[in-house]
Amino acid sequence: MVDQPHLKVVPKPMRRLVEEAIRRAIIAGTFEPGMHLSDRMLCETFGASRSVVREAVRLLEAEGLVVVHPNRGPFVTTISAEEAREIYELRAALEGLAGEGFATRAGEEEHVALRKVHEELSAASSETSRETLLDIKHRFYEVLLRGCGNRYVSRALEPLLNRNSQLRATSLSAPDRLPQTIAELGRIVDAVGRHDAVAAGAACRAHVDRAAEAALRIIGARGGHRLESRRRA
Repeated sequence: MVDQPHLKVVPKPMRRLVEEAIRRAIIAGTFEPGMHLSDRMLCETFGASRSVVREAVRLLEAEGLVVVHPNRGPFVTTISAEEAREIYELRAALEGLAGEGFATRAGEEEHVALRKVHEELSAASSETSRETLLDIKHRFYEVLLRGCGNRYVSRALEPLLNRNSQLRATSLSAPDRLPQTIAELGRIVDAVGRHDAVAAGAACRAHVDRAAEAALRIIGARGGHRLESRRRA
């Protein structure tokens, strides 16, 4: 019998756990855009010290998920229509490169993983929670970036996808968006399966363009409602 090497499990530091928990809450919409993230609320919610909470918030501020206002504290970032448009433009370019790279460089393991994630999304319905849908899409992009074979595209796109998380939740809230998303990602899976880099890149960019249209339509409607409410006041 061959001796197995001793594997030491290193627990994540508390700051990392709190950082990830706050990020998930923002991505899932539990912490909504514009919400005040007071030290007291975060400490009570996550059972952490003020110093741990503040360090986690500082790192999320660097990602753009949190904005800290002087004398007021941290708030969940609110994305304007103009900011959303710019994020989607950059995301489309990078995601197109990721799709092209995946089609030409990904191994069979990555292809199988991508198909499985898409099959999981295809089984979703209007009853599926937003948190579950966002988790599935997150895993789809994890596989795409892992198999694209370009570390620089991956490094540039990962933080952008975190920034885009609120917009993704917004676009998925459109009633007809889920079946469209399933079809669009299906075209990406089909293209990379054929090792067709041109088609894969085009399918990735088309998916981002459709998501942008849905999100900007909702953001515009919400903005119009707020403006109308202020006028009535």
